[in-house]
Amino acid sequence: MARDPQAALVALNRFGFGARGGASGDFVNAASDPRGFVKAELLRPNGALLEVPGLLATPALADAVFAYQDEVKRAREAAAKSEAAPEQPGQTRGLSMDAAGMPVTVPPAAASPSAGTAAAGESAPAMQAAPAKPAPPQQPPNVVQKTFRAEALARLQRAVLADCGITERLVAFWSNHFCISAAKGELARMWAGTFEREAIRPHVLGRFADMLKAVEQHPAMLFFLDNQDSLGPDSRAGQNRKRGLNENLAREIMELHTLGVGGGYTQQDVTSLARIITGWSFAGRNGRNAAPGSFVFNVNAHQPGPQTLLGKIYQDNGLAQGEAALADLARHASTAKFIATKLARHFVADDPPPALVTRLEAAFRTTDGDLKAVTLALLDSDEAWSAPLTKIRSPYEFLVAGGRLLARVPEDPGFYLNSLNTLGQPLWAPAGPNGFADSNAMWAAPEGMKLRLDISAQLASRLGNNLDPRDLLDLVAGGATSAETRRTIERAESRQQALALLLMSPEFQRR
Repeated sequence: MARDPQAALVALNRFGFGARGGASGDFVNAASDPRGFVKAELLRPNGALLEVPGLLATPALADAVFAYQDEVKRAREAAAKSEAAPEQPGQTRGLSMDAAGMPVTVPPAAASPSAGTAAAGESAPAMQAAPAKPAPPQQPPNVVQKTFRAEALARLQRAVLADCGITERLVAFWSNHFCISAAKGELARMWAGTFEREAIRPHVLGRFADMLKAVEQHPAMLFFLDNQDSLGPDSRAGQNRKRGLNENLAREIMELHTLGVGGGYTQQDVTSLARIITGWSFAGRNGRNAAPGSFVFNVNAHQPGPQTLLGKIYQDNGLAQGEAALADLARHASTAKFIATKLARHFVADDPPPALVTRLEAAFRTTDGDLKAVTLALLDSDEAWSAPLTKIRSPYEFLVAGGRLLARVPEDPGFYLNSLNTLGQPLWAPAGPNGFADSNAMWAAPEGMKLRLDISAQLASRLGNNLDPRDLLDLVAGGATSAETRRTIERAESRQQALALLLMSPEFQRR
């Protein structure tokens, strides 16, 4: 079979995370059968699941974070009492640790003041005679930080090691589509990775309706958009507490998750959906109705009575009322168009070919939202392969592609997490519920490209002496490399400079 280097570059860059270095043979394999190379990953049973020892389920993580918060509270109370009481000779202050050995951060009230806290220019003769106090030891990561880093590392390792990477690209796409933000608070940071593992990964090659239900009932999404605070005005809880609806989740379900802006809904529909999903919550630290961190339907908070949504009446049959509404939203024609457009924009072009969008929309509708069928329709479309590689990789895609090419499986997520923060795409922490933008306008700005160059130069300075960038160029782009790129790398003054130029080349940056 004739090899097609340009199609291989499309297969690896547009649909995956780029070729791996070492002896992977990714580019040669993709050149032999570009479409088959990508599709092979989609056919693996449960290929999207991420089951790593030590990664816990949402309820177990809720237990851990509630226990940690209780420990911090006790430590602060003990510190406050210790500050109020006269200190006895030889007395030391410290923080207790709970039975699980979870570390806690020393609160400011309990920390020893350092010698450098005096105001500038202020004399302290008494302190000059005393020996300088050592700085307090740096506290180990707490349970929230350790959990977030463990989840991040598992995700990064899977992406770096994947054969093509299309499944992980789909995970990242849907995780951004149904985004939460780890910046919301400790629960959100604790649950960011498990939300993706539990609500996104099982369904990226399944039915959209199943993913939608899993997402909207996951405690991380309910917490992120405050649905636990939404009370039906006529519900028992609403009457007792004199509080009412919170429309955050209902609005984002319609605007961002299903129908899209201009999808045919009104503000009244948003209010109706908000009423329908009142009572959708999660068990808190006391766990009266279920284990802490589990989804619960609180009938006392649910707005009683039938509701009209998009012209259809949904009878009040409790939890099933909201589930029926979600099922209809998942099958709505506007949802099919919105998802098809967003997928085509992500993988192909900011302004995707209309024929491609139409084909994906038809696949979504005729298969009842079968996302594997929609993805295969994308891969079978000639437009997806013939469109030029004009999109710029997102910071996450850029960093993962770098790890793959350099054959560096991460053992610690620190470099990736810090670099993502620098490049403006902090992991699982977009600025709003609409996720990170998926356009060249967002990622190809001059300042962002300069920061990428800085990171490329840092990598090259550490690794450049041990690698031949000319060999890496053949691994990443082979015969699809432009004469200009090859000439630029060959004329570099050093291996380090050549590697940095390779990482910034169109063959590496564009998909």
